Amino acid sequence: MSRIKNEVDILIIGAGISGIGAAYHVQKHCPNKSYAIIEARNEIGGTWDLFRYPGVRSDSDMFTFGFNFKPWRSPKAISPGEDIKAYICEAAAENSINKHILFEHKVISSNWDSSSAKWHTEVQNIQTGEYCQYVSQFFFSGAGYYNYDEGYTPNFKGVDSFVGDIVHPQFWPQDLDYAGKNVIVIGSGATAVTLVPAMAMTAEHVTMLQRSPTYIGSIPEQDKFANVIRRYLPAKLAYSLSRWRKILLGMFMYSMSRRRPEFVKNIIREGIINVLGKDYPVDKHFKPNYQPWDQRACLVPDGDLFNAIKNGSASVVTDQIDTFTPTGVKLQSGKELSSDIIITATGLNLDILGSYRLSVDDKPFNPADSYCYKGMMLSGLPNFAFSMGYTNASWTLKSDLVGQYVCRLINHMDKHQYHYCQPVLPSGGIEAEPFINFTSSYITRALHKMPKQGRDKPWKLNQNYILDRMSLNHRSLEDESIVFASITANNHN
Repeated sequence: MSRIKNEVDILIIGAGISGIGAAYHVQKHCPNKSYAIIEARNEIGGTWDLFRYPGVRSDSDMFTFGFNFKPWRSPKAISPGEDIKAYICEAAAENSINKHILFEHKVISSNWDSSSAKWHTEVQNIQTGEYCQYVSQFFFSGAGYYNYDEGYTPNFKGVDSFVGDIVHPQFWPQDLDYAGKNVIVIGSGATAVTLVPAMAMTAEHVTMLQRSPTYIGSIPEQDKFANVIRRYLPAKLAYSLSRWRKILLGMFMYSMSRRRPEFVKNIIREGIINVLGKDYPVDKHFKPNYQPWDQRACLVPDGDLFNAIKNGSASVVTDQIDTFTPTGVKLQSGKELSSDIIITATGLNLDILGSYRLSVDDKPFNPADSYCYKGMMLSGLPNFAFSMGYTNASWTLKSDLVGQYVCRLINHMDKHQYHYCQPVLPSGGIEAEPFINFTSSYITRALHKMPKQGRDKPWKLNQNYILDRMSLNHRSLEDESIVFASITANNHN
């Protein structure tokens, strides 16, 4: 039986914040182009539809995490996950993007055919198992950067002996009853610092068990500046001003963290002491052994984590796990923690281009063998782009820029009658660096699967919104590192 073949100009993978943003920009900047969005889940939202654990929220302010085309109207700058999902769904509905989404379908593989200058993508219906094919000029991956099918859990000794519930936050059971129970949350990242205060409101006690501390700073849940100017200015103008204020503040704090790390560490430390008091062992539990922004910092709205510790509903233990026991966890120090429920907030498995297979003329393409061009395209891969946010700022700041840049590329190719574009490495090669210069475990575990970056532009990631905005929105699309060509010219050569 022949498979159904669908033809579109642009195929977008993922109906989360990157995919919906990309679709908006295609509609606005390439209005004559057709597109489809392939989404494995049955709803819009991506990460914000997947994560259902207590207290799930943004770890960035919503003025920079929100789209550049849709004002964030809630008074909460650090917002609950359900509000973020509703915001993404609104953006899709307001721009009639929904009708372009194929839900409960997943991409299995995609092959670039040089003879036709088209991507041929195999898509499977998750419910029926049936396949169809999409043929497109351009392939845009907005599928995020981690594996939705599995989280990361270390191989803990004795885990099978524990008689209570063990839960990974990525797969939170909606019927989990933790009221009046003792809970251990293993981890100290964004998920753990969110879970602990949320669960502490109804649990008997919640212990955050960490191997080592993380930088955790308290910020107001609501932004007074944004809420005031929203009363007096048009929504778009108020949003733009709040957005730029947060962008510049974020860049300033990042710069200070790299240039004057001891000053920033002291500010963070003093903020915690102001809540927990001088007698609390702040340095033991909240003084990391790395510099600020060597790993991503965590933000807690209105100091909710510290308040839970102060009122006794939560506590922090910094130690190594020796083994699980029937009633909890035994630590390497010899101390034992009893628990009814253990939450393994131990991280994610990165999957930067989704779980599908890529090939060029039926030859497998390994992203780890490629270099990243302008933080969004890969050497040796024609008419392909992916959305990858900043490590030191909000994801959507970069994903919006990527969506707009892809539209510029497509319009440029149409104007000059090119069929494809492809980043090409210089003949002398380039010196490789890791794609992401972070020491976080979830990054280092996946570096062998990631593309590389170079030391110089355009192969070097800026991690700077203003530089990227200038480069991607205004500078020439043509440089010595990208080839634009047509099929006829290619065949002639």
